[in-house]
Amino acid sequence: MSAETIERIRVFLIESPIKMQRQQGVGDVKGTVKRVLLELTSSSGIVGWGEAAPWEVFTGTAEAAVAALDIYLRPLVIGARVDRIRALTLQMKKALVGHGEAKLAIETAMFDILGQASGLSIATLLGGRVRDTIPLSFSIADPDFAADMRRMEEMVPKGNRIFKVKTGVKSHEEDVAHLEAMRNAFGDTIDLRIDYNQALQPFGAIKKLRDVDQFKPTFIEQPVPRDCLTAMASFAADLDTPILADESCFDMRDLQEVIRLQAADAISVKLMKAGGMLNAQALMALADLASLPGYGGTLYEGGIALAAGTQFIAATPGISLGCEFYMPHHVLTEDVLEEKIANRNGEVVVPDGPGLGIRVSERSLRANARILAER
Repeated sequence: MSAETIERIRVFLIESPIKMQRQQGVGDVKGTVKRVLLELTSSSGIVGWGEAAPWEVFTGTAEAAVAALDIYLRPLVIGARVDRIRALTLQMKKALVGHGEAKLAIETAMFDILGQASGLSIATLLGGRVRDTIPLSFSIADPDFAADMRRMEEMVPKGNRIFKVKTGVKSHEEDVAHLEAMRNAFGDTIDLRIDYNQALQPFGAIKKLRDVDQFKPTFIEQPVPRDCLTAMASFAADLDTPILADESCFDMRDLQEVIRLQAADAISVKLMKAGGMLNAQALMALADLASLPGYGGTLYEGGIALAAGTQFIAATPGISLGCEFYMPHHVLTEDVLEEKIANRNGEVVVPDGPGLGIRVSERSLRANARILAER
């Protein structure tokens, strides 16, 4: 086992159609999303998978992730020992600035191989499970609000309770009317959350936030641009509703500032932001020290990346506010997993198998992904 090394790497740039347009404060998505899939093969023939899902307005581009993996990180991965993942992450950090999504893909595939070789899940390798299911949050982001209400009418009877409303894109009056409609239709049976994705400017924002505060959301996420931490701190002090930092909290340095300024009551932890599960666990360790709970955020990720997120959250106690890992079931028209990760009674079920606990085959890859480039 100690001599297991990586012998082969394949990189796929893929494009996936989505079922509906998504409208958010930081940018819109419609038609298709691009992602990067990574396949590593070990010296004993074990195959591990990883995924990089950048978003150009948030972290970077899929094309840049392909270049990072194919040109700059490939030489480090070939010959790397499977049982020395942390050492490889340090080498990647030194060799290439940024490109956290590409580094995450490699780390994920390495853990997938190590887990399969040892018969252990990634959650076990990260310290062991603290939960077997994760509450699922669905984002209300369709420009057609009536369509989202119809989705809620279907989802709520199936056990889905958490709904996060993307605000700040339409007029404030429309946002308030939509929140009122949701509360009138479903009352307190739903856990309502609000996410501005940086859509507001600090000047005048507090009045709008007080208006939405009346609907008793669990949190208000990233109301203003990421560098406006003083404004975030004032909102956290003035409002009854907790403030959650997303774009303001990519890494440990960001989190230190959030804590120092008391700019948030909770944080969104995205593996694509953190650049790896090990980084994300370290981030949450600092958040735990400051008593800031975590929420499992996502970009436009498919089943491989969300399997990694599920394993990570299963082993990370502080991420107690659920996750938004809904893309494969509700937004993507196709995904490369042979079988989707189960959603049951409004929760994501953590896979039981070794490694990621998923299966990807050449057939499922070719049949369910529009491959734009292969390296």
